[in-house]
Amino acid sequence: MPPTPARLALIHTGGTIASRPDPGGAGLTPQEAPELSGQLPGLEGVQVQVYQPFNLPSPHVTPAHMLTLARLIGTLGETGGAVITHGTDTLEETAFFLHLTLHCPFPVVLTGSMRHAAELSGDGPGNLRDAAQVALHPASTERGPLVVFGGDIFDARTVTKVHTSAVDAFGGYPGPIGRIDQGADGPALRYFAGPQGRHLYAPPQLSAAVEVLYAYAGWQGEGFAEAEARADGLVIAALGTGNLPAELLPLIAATHKPVVIATRTHAGPILPVYGYAGGGATLKRAGAIPASFLNAHKARLLLLLLLSLGLERQEVRRVFEDGLF
Repeated sequence: MPPTPARLALIHTGGTIASRPDPGGAGLTPQEAPELSGQLPGLEGVQVQVYQPFNLPSPHVTPAHMLTLARLIGTLGETGGAVITHGTDTLEETAFFLHLTLHCPFPVVLTGSMRHAAELSGDGPGNLRDAAQVALHPASTERGPLVVFGGDIFDARTVTKVHTSAVDAFGGYPGPIGRIDQGADGPALRYFAGPQGRHLYAPPQLSAAVEVLYAYAGWQGEGFAEAEARADGLVIAALGTGNLPAELLPLIAATHKPVVIATRTHAGPILPVYGYAGGGATLKRAGAIPASFLNAHKARLLLLLLLSLGLERQEVRRVFEDGLF
């Protein structure tokens, strides 16, 4: 009896990887899934089931779309793995949302491209092939959702877009957790770290609202009161290791809503060590919650899920401070 062919779920959501120039001159626009699904070189014999829950540029993707993806993946049944093609602008947010909400027995890999489908030396077909090979590899199980770009394999917790236009647009400290290369004898996949445990937070609906504020030199809290009135919780992309101008300290101390302090820098943890007004130690004493190593937009997604589950501020603090994600 011949071996059972590998099965791959290929989920298209739009983005540059599926885009071509609009003949009307309006710019790049995402195309439908069938054209992109033919770009699977090196995967002959794999049974591919194609899905397209939506077809959007990634700036249009919302947490509701991410929840739709999680629910779709939960219905796939027996498959060897799943690949999601996605625009790069919010790819890391969708990856982290799935990391926090998705439990499935097979690997899930997100990828995209920086060059559109009609451009010379387009990177989409290679990224799609690499992602599919990673998704079907047994070493990729129990790792949570992964991001594959330019042959590098990233953990959803730490991956971030580090360049607006370069082909190697994704990075994130401390770097990739694996690598896939195309050798003479086929793909060579290596992981540099073992699988790690993770915690899942899957509310039945996204009922909370969370806003992000960005700190800068001379900020006196403009926008804080308005965001606090609209939202159930706030995330501040703070300075350095989690510090703010002194004017923010009384605002944070007065609110009863959770305020999570992330950093606007490229990488690194929040360390509440400074005792001056607005320093990280004073913000924590005033009730602010350090975001650990999460950047502001990933901290927002975690806070959104926790508040949608009905967690109180002290429970939220425990999740962030104990790294339960």
